[in-house]
Amino acid sequence: MVKQLKARIRLSGPLSVADYMKEVLTNPTSGYYMHQDVFGTKGDFITSPEISQMFGELIAIWCVNEWMQCGSPSSLQVVELGPGRGTLADDMLRVFAKFEGIRDAVSLHMVEVSPKLSEMQQEKLSGIPVSPHNTDAKEGRPSVTSENQSSMTDAEAMASSDSHYRNCQSKHGVPVSWYRGLQDVPRGFSFFVAHEFFDALPVHKFQKRDGHWREVMVDVDYSPNAEHHLRFVLSQQSTTTGKLLLQINPNELREHVEQSPDSGVVVQELATRIASDGGFALIADYGHSGEKTDTFRAFRDHKLHDPLCEPGTADITADVDFSYLKSLVSDKVICYGPISQQSFLNNMGIQVRLQMLMKTAHGEQLEQLMSGYDMLTNPSKMGERFKFLSLLQSNRKNYEPAGFVPPM
Repeated sequence: MVKQLKARIRLSGPLSVADYMKEVLTNPTSGYYMHQDVFGTKGDFITSPEISQMFGELIAIWCVNEWMQCGSPSSLQVVELGPGRGTLADDMLRVFAKFEGIRDAVSLHMVEVSPKLSEMQQEKLSGIPVSPHNTDAKEGRPSVTSENQSSMTDAEAMASSDSHYRNCQSKHGVPVSWYRGLQDVPRGFSFFVAHEFFDALPVHKFQKRDGHWREVMVDVDYSPNAEHHLRFVLSQQSTTTGKLLLQINPNELREHVEQSPDSGVVVQELATRIASDGGFALIADYGHSGEKTDTFRAFRDHKLHDPLCEPGTADITADVDFSYLKSLVSDKVICYGPISQQSFLNNMGIQVRLQMLMKTAHGEQLEQLMSGYDMLTNPSKMGERFKFLSLLQSNRKNYEPAGFVPPM
C-alpha cells in the first residue's frame, strides 16, 4: 500500500490525515478492515464484547428497558454500526430471545463495509458456514447456499427495492440484513448501537502555528535515510477544512485539535432518524469531552504502532470528541453522558450479573469471568478510557435512562 500512497501524493500533493486514514482502513484491495480478522487474541486489538458476554447482555437489557419506556412498539430495528465479529449482536439477540414482547418485534440491521467481516458476522449469527465459492470478483463477496442465507452482488443490491447486500436468519429466528451505509437502512423505530465505530472514522488534524491554524498532512519522506517512507507536515496555508473548523469553534484554546466531519454526518443522521421515526441510540467508544489534543495512533499485535509505518497492516484510530458530537445534535435529541464504561456497567448491574455467572462457573471459566470483569471496569484498563453517550427523543427531557444514573 505504501507504494500506492507515495504515487498518489507525488501526483496530487500531501494527503490530509482523514484521507490517509480512509485509504489505509477501507481501500477495497488492501485496506486494513477489508480482508482480515482484526479482532480477538489473534488480531491487533480486543473489543469489550470479545472480553465478556456480560457486556453485550447489559447492552441488550438497556435496550429492552428503553424500548419499554417508549411504549414497547411492535417493531424494533436494532441497527449496529461497525459490528466487528458480530459478537455484540449475537449476545444481544440471545437476551432478546428471553423476552417475549421484544423477541417478536426485533429485526437486526448491520452497517458494515467489509466483505470479510460481514461474512464472519453472518456465520456467527446464523451458526451456518458461508460458502467460499462463487465470489463477487469486485469485492470477493461470498455467495451462500443454505436456505436461510443469501447475498447479492452490487448490481443486484442496486436493482433491489431493499438496499441490503446480504441477509440471513439468526439462530434465534431474527431476520438480519447488511448495508454499506446508515443511509441504506430502512426508516423506522430503531435502537442504534455504535461500539468502537466512531473512533475508526477519519479525522482531520490541525495545529496552531504563529496564531493560525494549519492542517497536518501526510507527505512522502524524501530524506535519504527515511525509515517509514512517509512523514507528517503542516499545510502552507489554511485548508478548506481548517476554515470550517474555525467557523465551528472560533474560540478554541487548544493548540492541536482533531475533528471528524464524517462522525458529524453520522451522528446527525442518527439524531434525525430518532427525532422523526422514534428510537434511541447508545454510543460507546474511546473518547473525551473536548480537552484532548493528539490522539491519532495505530495498534498492531495489541501494541502501539507508528501510524505511518507499513500502512494497511495496523488499526488506526483517534479518540472520539463527544462534545463535538453533542453540539451537532442537541437541537434534535436529548443527550445523556458521556460517562465512563465503569460507571455505566456498574449502574446496569454488572456486579450482580457476575455473581450469577460465578455460581455455575469453575476453574478456567471462573478465571475468565473475573479477568473479563476487571478488564471492562478497572479504571486503569477499559473502565475509564471508554465512554458511553445516549441519544433519546426530545419528549423524554425529564427521563434519565438506565445506566446513566446509579440504581436506587
